Amino acid sequence: MNVIVAVDENWAIGRDGDQLCYIPADLKRFQRLTTGHPVLLGRKTLATFPGGRPLKNRRNLILSTQEDFQPQGGEVFHTLEAALEAAPADTFVIGGESVYRAALDRCDTAYVTRIQKAFPADRYFPDLDRDPAWQAVEEEGPYTHEDLTFTYVTYRRVN
Repeated sequence: MNVIVAVDENWAIGRDGDQLCYIPADLKRFQRLTTGHPVLLGRKTLATFPGGRPLKNRRNLILSTQEDFQPQGGEVFHTLEAALEAAPADTFVIGGESVYRAALDRCDTAYVTRIQKAFPADRYFPDLDRDPAWQAVEEEGPYTHEDLTFTYVTYRRVN
Protein backbone atom coordinates (compact mmCIF):
# COMPACT_ATOMS: atom_id res chain seq x y z
CA MET A 1 0.00 0.00 0.00
CA ASN A 2 0.90 3.65 -0.34
CA VAL A 3 0.49 6.65 1.90
CA ILE A 4 0.09 10.25 0.73
CA VAL A 5 0.32 13.23 3.05
CA ALA A 6 1.26 16.92 3.28
CA VAL A 7 3.35 17.85 6.32
CA ASP A 8 4.95 20.99 7.69
CA GLU A 9 8.47 21.35 9.10
CA ASN A 10 7.40 19.53 12.28
CA TRP A 11 5.52 16.76 10.46
CA ALA A 12 2.22 18.40 11.43
CA ILE A 13 -0.76 17.58 9.21
CA GLY A 14 -3.75 19.39 10.66
CA ARG A 15 -5.45 21.60 13.17
CA ASP A 16 -9.03 21.77 14.40
CA GLY A 17 -10.18 19.08 11.98
CA ASP A 18 -8.74 20.60 8.82
CA GLN A 19 -5.55 20.62 6.76
CA LEU A 20 -2.88 23.17 7.61
CA CYS A 21 -3.13 24.87 4.21
CA TYR A 22 -4.33 24.27 0.68
CA ILE A 23 -1.85 24.30 -2.20
CA PRO A 24 -3.61 23.92 -5.58
CA ALA A 25 -0.65 22.14 -7.23
CA ASP A 26 -0.51 19.65 -4.36
CA LEU A 27 -4.25 18.98 -4.60
CA LYS A 28 -3.82 18.27 -8.33
CA ARG A 29 -0.92 15.93 -7.57
CA PHE A 30 -3.03 14.14 -4.96
CA GLN A 31 -5.81 13.72 -7.51
CA ARG A 32 -3.41 12.50 -10.21
CA LEU A 33 -1.74 9.93 -7.95
CA THR A 34 -4.88 8.56 -6.29
CA THR A 35 -7.46 8.58 -9.10
CA GLY A 36 -8.27 5.03 -10.16
CA HIS A 37 -6.91 3.59 -6.90
CA PRO A 38 -8.69 2.71 -3.67
CA VAL A 39 -8.26 5.20 -0.80
CA LEU A 40 -8.34 4.35 2.89
CA LEU A 41 -9.50 7.14 5.17
CA GLY A 42 -11.16 7.88 8.45
CA ARG A 43 -14.62 9.29 9.09
CA LYS A 44 -13.27 12.69 10.17
CA THR A 45 -11.18 13.01 7.00
CA LEU A 46 -14.26 12.21 4.92
CA ALA A 47 -16.11 15.04 6.71
CA THR A 48 -13.55 17.55 5.33
CA PHE A 49 -14.36 16.66 1.71
CA PRO A 50 -16.86 18.82 -0.24
CA GLY A 51 -20.31 17.84 0.97
CA GLY A 52 -18.75 15.13 3.15
CA ARG A 53 -18.94 12.83 0.12
CA PRO A 54 -16.37 10.20 -0.92
CA LEU A 55 -13.82 11.02 -3.60
CA LYS A 56 -14.90 10.39 -7.19
CA ASN A 57 -13.18 7.82 -9.39
CA ARG A 58 -11.76 5.99 -6.39
CA ARG A 59 -12.98 3.16 -4.21
CA ASN A 60 -13.38 4.81 -0.78
CA LEU A 61 -12.65 2.51 2.18
CA ILE A 62 -13.86 4.46 5.20
CA LEU A 63 -12.85 3.52 8.73
CA SER A 64 -15.33 4.44 11.48
CA THR A 65 -15.88 3.06 14.95
CA GLN A 66 -19.41 4.51 14.92
CA GLU A 67 -21.74 1.60 14.20
CA ASP A 68 -24.48 3.87 12.81
CA PHE A 69 -22.22 5.86 10.47
CA GLN A 70 -23.83 5.99 6.99
CA PRO A 71 -21.94 8.15 4.46
CA GLN A 72 -23.29 9.03 1.02
CA GLY A 73 -21.22 6.38 -0.72
CA GLY A 74 -18.06 4.47 0.00
CA GLU A 75 -17.58 1.29 2.01
CA VAL A 76 -17.57 1.54 5.80
CA PHE A 77 -15.39 -0.67 7.98
CA HIS A 78 -15.54 -0.73 11.75
CA THR A 79 -12.08 -2.21 12.33
CA LEU A 80 -8.73 -1.53 10.73
CA GLU A 81 -8.27 -5.24 10.12
CA ALA A 82 -11.49 -5.45 8.09
CA ALA A 83 -10.53 -2.37 6.06
CA LEU A 84 -7.04 -3.73 5.39
CA GLU A 85 -8.45 -7.08 4.27
CA ALA A 86 -10.54 -5.23 1.69
CA ALA A 87 -7.68 -2.94 0.62
CA PRO A 88 -5.75 -4.08 -2.48
CA ALA A 89 -2.00 -3.47 -2.76
CA ASP A 90 -2.48 -0.25 -4.76
CA THR A 91 -4.51 1.45 -2.00
CA PHE A 92 -3.54 4.94 -0.84
CA VAL A 93 -3.88 5.75 2.87
CA ILE A 94 -5.04 9.39 2.94
CA GLY A 95 -5.66 10.16 6.62
CA GLY A 96 -6.27 11.28 9.21
CA GLU A 97 -3.70 10.93 11.94
CA SER A 98 -5.01 7.75 13.59
CA VAL A 99 -5.50 5.98 10.22
CA TYR A 100 -2.01 6.98 9.11
CA ARG A 101 -0.46 5.67 12.33
CA ALA A 102 -2.45 2.44 12.25
CA ALA A 103 -1.78 1.61 8.59
CA LEU A 104 1.75 2.99 8.06
CA ASP A 105 3.46 -0.31 8.85
CA ARG A 106 1.47 -1.88 5.97
CA CYS A 107 2.71 0.70 3.45
CA ASP A 108 5.85 0.49 1.33
CA THR A 109 5.76 3.88 -0.44
CA ALA A 110 5.05 7.32 1.04
CA TYR A 111 4.36 10.38 -1.11
CA VAL A 112 5.06 13.34 1.17
CA THR A 113 4.59 17.02 0.41
CA ARG A 114 7.07 18.80 2.71
CA ILE A 115 5.95 22.38 3.39
CA GLN A 116 8.79 24.57 4.58
CA LYS A 117 6.86 26.35 7.30
CA ALA A 118 5.77 25.53 10.85
CA PHE A 119 2.04 25.86 11.45
CA PRO A 120 0.08 25.74 14.72
CA ALA A 121 -1.18 22.14 14.74
CA ASP A 122 -2.80 19.40 16.77
CA ARG A 123 -2.35 16.44 14.40
CA TYR A 124 0.95 14.90 13.28
CA PHE A 125 2.37 12.29 10.93
CA PRO A 126 5.31 10.11 12.03
CA ASP A 127 8.70 11.66 11.14
CA LEU A 128 9.95 9.38 8.35
CA ASP A 129 13.37 11.06 8.34
CA ARG A 130 13.97 9.72 11.85
CA ASP A 131 12.53 6.28 11.17
CA PRO A 132 15.21 3.79 10.01
CA ALA A 133 12.49 1.77 8.25
CA TRP A 134 12.08 4.57 5.66
CA GLN A 135 14.42 6.17 3.15
CA ALA A 136 13.89 9.21 0.93
CA VAL A 137 14.46 8.05 -2.65
CA GLU A 138 13.25 10.95 -4.78
CA GLU A 139 12.71 14.68 -4.36
CA GLU A 140 11.03 17.21 -6.65
CA GLY A 141 11.12 20.95 -6.19
CA PRO A 142 11.26 23.26 -4.46
CA TYR A 143 8.05 24.86 -5.66
CA THR A 144 6.20 27.90 -4.38
CA HIS A 145 2.59 28.89 -3.83
CA GLU A 146 2.00 32.38 -2.47
CA ASP A 147 4.31 32.59 0.59
CA LEU A 148 4.84 28.82 0.86
CA THR A 149 7.77 26.76 -0.39
CA PHE A 150 7.31 23.00 -0.68
CA THR A 151 8.91 19.88 -2.10
CA TYR A 152 7.60 16.46 -3.03
CA VAL A 153 9.57 13.68 -1.37
CA THR A 154 9.00 9.99 -2.09
CA TYR A 155 10.02 7.56 0.65
CA ARG A 156 10.32 3.80 0.36
CA ARG A 157 10.30 1.24 3.12
CA VAL A 158 13.76 -0.25 3.64
CA ASN A 159 13.69 -4.05 3.67
